[in-house]
Amino acid sequence: MQENEIKELLEKVKTGDRSVDDALKALKDIPYHEMGFANVDHHRALRTGFPEAIFGQGKSAAQISAIMTELLSKGGTIMATRLEAEKAEAVRKDLPEAIYYKDAKILAAGSGLSGKEDEDAAKLRRQKTVAVVSAGTADIPIAEEAAVTAELLGNEVHRVYDVGVAGIHRVFSKLDIIRSCNVAIVVAGMEGALASVVGGLVDLPVIAVPTSVGYGANLGGITTLLSMLNSCANGIGVVNIDNGYGAAYLASVINRKIAENTLQR
Repeated sequence: MQENEIKELLEKVKTGDRSVDDALKALKDIPYHEMGFANVDHHRALRTGFPEAIFGQGKSAAQISAIMTELLSKGGTIMATRLEAEKAEAVRKDLPEAIYYKDAKILAAGSGLSGKEDEDAAKLRRQKTVAVVSAGTADIPIAEEAAVTAELLGNEVHRVYDVGVAGIHRVFSKLDIIRSCNVAIVVAGMEGALASVVGGLVDLPVIAVPTSVGYGANLGGITTLLSMLNSCANGIGVVNIDNGYGAAYLASVINRKIAENTLQR
């Protein structure tokens, strides 16, 4: 349940439009709902600002469908990550309104997918900008996980793809786009050098995402991870290998604070 929904409920109790018993019934599943195979956290959005996301890898389609249905019963936009197309289609039999983002392997459903925003929401989104930068085309699946997650969390995303250091002039030609954003997510495999390059050229937080893309000595992304952790450029934070979702979540937290400070002025 979102903070604004709880405030609205309490206001209705205050004015007599809702009874205390009705309010108790609406709030009974806070902080979580036990489902036997999962404890669904309805309190997550209230605590952290964003609802619980479902890590789809390792879960059955039936489990994902049940968890998404339970989360959607309290409103908001819910996403399941790391879903192959076949499993996503199985979930969509129960939730036909859900949208599957194939490249990102994300299934999402809820009120935020209508495409309709009021003027205030649209203005807020325009203040929360993220550049998602990928080194190579092979890194795009992880970049798309980051980009789609960031969009679902209310950010305006600018995609800058295939601008790796093997042709470094490509990133130079896109610097105006990257510099116009509040946060940059840099997704790279191989030796991961693009994060250092971008970090040395911009005055904004850079969130580096090492990917498992590369030949044998890449060690499934370990080489990229260590390279990014050892970057000599300042202002770079590094998330786990292939963790586009985590990078987008962190960028969204940063953007939310920027937007809040802007609105308070």
